[in-house]
Amino acid sequence: MITITESAATKLADLLKTQAKPEDGLRVRVVGGGCSGLSYELEFDQPQPVDQVFEVHGVKVLVDPKSYLYLAGTEIDYIDGLQGAGFSLKNPNAKGGCGCGSSFTA
Repeated sequence: MITITESAATKLADLLKTQAKPEDGLRVRVVGGGCSGLSYELEFDQPQPVDQVFEVHGVKVLVDPKSYLYLAGTEIDYIDGLQGAGFSLKNPNAKGGCGCGSSFTA
């Protein structure tokens, strides 16, 4: 399962209203790249038949089967602080990561 904190769900709901269609959800994907080998990609998209779909705090999270192998158990949070704002993924499957937090090794 993929979980979303309340702060992330609130921010995503606001973004979905202005940047997506009502049937869209947050697609979370793992792609090759980044300084540690694998990177996270977030975008709004429509569910596909092969997707794992989770609804958390009223927000749909869409994950393709290949990405789910890397993302099972991940928590998505939204942080807004002095160092900046953005989404943060806490992935229990990541064995290591880079300093910027946008890529990881599995």
